[in-house]
Amino acid sequence: MTRQDDLMPVAEVLDELGVSRRTFYRWRELGHAPKCIKLPNGELRVWRSDLTTWLTTLREAV
Repeated sequence: MTRQDDLMPVAEVLDELGVSRRTFYRWRELGHAPKCIKLPNGELRVWRSDLTTWLTTLREAV
């Protein structure tokens, strides 16, 4: 399987969401954050497509 999207660093995800690093990591603790990949150096990345999917799940039904 090949992905045609970007791996985003946490800083880029924070900018897109407009939240603090503390909020993002709190969401991770609670299981409410987008899926992350932990690199061998310990840094986290998020596939842009996973972020989009996660945001879609947050939409409220009207």
